[in-house]
Amino acid sequence: MRREKYEEMEKRAREFYKKANIIVRDDEPVEVSDFGLDDVENIGLQLCVYINTERVCAKEMVLFPYQTCPEHMHVVTDGKEGKEETFRCRYGKVYLYVAGEGKKEDIKAKLPNMTTTVYHEIVLNPGEQYTIYPETMHWFQAGEEGAVISEFSTKSTDETDVFADKRLVRQTKIDE
Repeated sequence: MRREKYEEMEKRAREFYKKANIIVRDDEPVEVSDFGLDDVENIGLQLCVYINTERVCAKEMVLFPYQTCPEHMHVVTDGKEGKEETFRCRYGKVYLYVAGEGKKEDIKAKLPNMTTTVYHEIVLNPGEQYTIYPETMHWFQAGEEGAVISEFSTKSTDETDVFADKRLVRQTKIDE
């Protein structure tokens, strides 16, 4: 991703935090992830991690309108169980997909241009939340207004996520 695009997406994310009445200080970094596809407008995620210790993690995530965080799961790392996370919608609407009943043709989200395998739909509006257990495939997408999501979880080891689409990588590479 070009540095200019990264900075533009970071600035936009900070505007979304303000819409959700969430204070993210100027000295707190906002990470932009394009998952290696260089199509961050459609497949990407913006996040600010408040804390990530051996026991807990808290972060604020932004998805722009119809932007998708790709299908993945959190796996056993260094002998420790994968991450358990609770998403709480703060602004907008989130279409969350997990393993279970549901068909691709019935989902409300726009099908992203990547591999997806789970279609059990959970719709989160502001104030609603859902817990995702370790080793559960999931992906999520914002509705037409975009979305801000608070995540509360066990230790985050997102760099070890397993993606359904093997082209994806978690670390963003920034080109000057």
